[in-house]
Amino acid sequence: PTLHSGQPYVRLRRFMRILRHVSILGLGLLLCGCSTTITNLTPTQQSRNSSGYYPFEALFHSDQKTIRKDTIQPVVVVGLETYPMQQAPVLKDRWETVVPIPPEKKIINYRFKFDYQYSAIPQRRPGSVLSAPYQLEISDK
Repeated sequence: PTLHSGQPYVRLRRFMRILRHVSILGLGLLLCGCSTTITNLTPTQQSRNSSGYYPFEALFHSDQKTIRKDTIQPVVVVGLETYPMQQAPVLKDRWETVVPIPPEKKIINYRFKFDYQYSAIPQRRPGSVLSAPYQLEISDK
């Protein structure tokens, strides 16, 4: 009788162990299933202009549904300097800015960085994505 009376408890423990493994696996699949891409729309070469300002553009796309779109703050990173980007007026995932480049510079190494917040329990959390490194060549006309 005592062995039989403990059986539901053993079953419950097994069920809880299985449920825990399934939850961990599901969370892992949920986190790994999200992809975020930054597409560089800036040409690799531009002609030197008299203003010294050059346009930089990127496309930001994420399958992560929890990203709060109103919190996205992208920048162009050139060395230790950052230049904030603004959302393009027509395309929702496109971001742009202009960056000052000194006349003596011929090659500019840069990256895009997108900071954002995403919904989580119990409160929002910060997230960030850094692009691959890119290079812009400024050619004299």
